[in-house]
Amino acid sequence: MGAEIPKRLHLIRYFSLVSFVVITTVVVSLAIVSTRFLLIESVRREGLLTAQAVRSIAEMERRHADMSLDMTMGVLLEPGREASGSEPLRRAIARVRSEFLDHITHLPDVLLVNLYGADRVIFWSTNPRLIGRRVDNADLEEAFSSGDAVAATTGEHLGESFFGPPGELYVGHYIPLGDGAGRVATMVAIYKEPVDLIARIQRSYLLCWLAAVLGGVLIYLGLFWMVWRLSELLAAQQKQLIANETAVALGEMSTAVAHSLRNPLAAIRSSAELALDVDAPPIRKNIEDIIGQVDRLSKCVSELLISSRPLCGDREAVDPVAAVDDVLHAFDQQIRAAGIRVDWPAQPAPAVISHRVLFAQVLNSVISNAIEAMPRGGTLRIRIAVDVRERRLRLTVGDSGNGMTREQMAMAFKAFYTTKRGGLGVGLVLVKRIMERFGGSIRLDSREREGTDVCLVFRTAEGD
Repeated sequence: MGAEIPKRLHLIRYFSLVSFVVITTVVVSLAIVSTRFLLIESVRREGLLTAQAVRSIAEMERRHADMSLDMTMGVLLEPGREASGSEPLRRAIARVRSEFLDHITHLPDVLLVNLYGADRVIFWSTNPRLIGRRVDNADLEEAFSSGDAVAATTGEHLGESFFGPPGELYVGHYIPLGDGAGRVATMVAIYKEPVDLIARIQRSYLLCWLAAVLGGVLIYLGLFWMVWRLSELLAAQQKQLIANETAVALGEMSTAVAHSLRNPLAAIRSSAELALDVDAPPIRKNIEDIIGQVDRLSKCVSELLISSRPLCGDREAVDPVAAVDDVLHAFDQQIRAAGIRVDWPAQPAPAVISHRVLFAQVLNSVISNAIEAMPRGGTLRIRIAVDVRERRLRLTVGDSGNGMTREQMAMAFKAFYTTKRGGLGVGLVLVKRIMERFGGSIRLDSREREGTDVCLVFRTAEGD
């Protein structure tokens, strides 16, 4: 009982589906992570620049008013600070506060400015309705706790408090101003709609998605091509393996059958030859028919043995013109009997790489097929063409017989397939093996009711 043949693995189909899902998932995830990272980093960068600008303005205004070092802008902005001290100091504090607030409220893209005290209550705002409101916000708490500026992509949900409707994206920057002792005295919250930043982010989003999609497509196509090539190679190797196993099995069977038939056929022929001494014409004719059929069967047995054995013989230089002349001479009687005209303009040609015996066998098989295709006469054409650049010699044997159909041409090189009555179907198979053995090839060109051309391509021996 033979081994069970595994089901064919549809490698390309499975790979196409699995790889598409995996690569799409990776590409989309990568694009989302990249764009999210880009947004967060861009907002943080914007917050850092805004914090630097606010602190620079605060330090500039404080120095311009010639305030002492312990009078930081955070302290100067505290509620009620302008009502304490002497009159000149109160006026100076009021002027510093007014100029500082005027500068930060006129920064580019500002929607809203709030000032928070340490109790998280808004004590000044560009929107008076927000003054006195207490805000509980994670970003605000983080800024108070760390003493560093914090940027958020949407800030607080204060869209209804802006003087103008914000766009899809606005950011809130929480900028702590200290009191000189390391504590946060005042928190400046600036809400902005950075138009230029949003435009850059959108362009970056587009580039990220395009790069991710293009990279995914290239990876998919590259992997698909590799798997497709691998699938083709596996299919070819599997086909070759099956063919080899079939050839081995047929070879073993052919050898066994041929050896079993050879001795009985030899005995029958010997007995028939002895019986030829009988003078009766009818009996003699029957005996001659027996000898002819035995010879035909012996030829089939020889073909079986040759086709089942590995090809042997070292390569050598063979003169194609001389080989054609020898084969035509051997078939001279059959050619005359069939009334076939030979069109063979022999001309000098370079030697080819082959083996004398195997080369003769190739010509015997091809010319024999051509003669048998013209039982009522015709023209046998033989031509030689040399391609010097490719170092190839093409020997074409053509006949004017009935030709072959497309189906017959497709099956011509299949073992044991023949259209001839009593044929064995190993001739062209053996020719193909011999041609490939020495780096050559064979090609058929046949047309129904017009004839067949067999083109044998050999490697020339020049330079070898």
